Amino acid sequence: MNEKASRSYDEWVVESLKGDDKAQAEYVQTTIEDNQGFSKAILVALRHVAEARGFKNFAEETNLNRETLYKTLSEDGNPTLESLTKMLDVLGLDISVKPKKVS
Repeated sequence: MNEKASRSYDEWVVESLKGDDKAQAEYVQTTIEDNQGFSKAILVALRHVAEARGFKNFAEETNLNRETLYKTLSEDGNPTLESLTKMLDVLGLDISVKPKKVS
């Protein structure tokens, strides 16, 4: 079996995001827009970006402690508004609030 065939989806996403800041920002933005109310998906997207950039580099860019970043983006992570804002800022994204769509 070749190496590419044995890569997981997560590994594929991380590899495809490496070195492409625009793609990283679009990936996180789309994930947030498509998964409102599903914070786990947003954490996974941010974790993918952190892995693509390198956790050490992303921690430095966000001015967050690397261990804190690992914990924040873990499966059980729960980022504070401050840490979320710092991560989004590095990606050139902002938090905005809008009314929910009424069914």
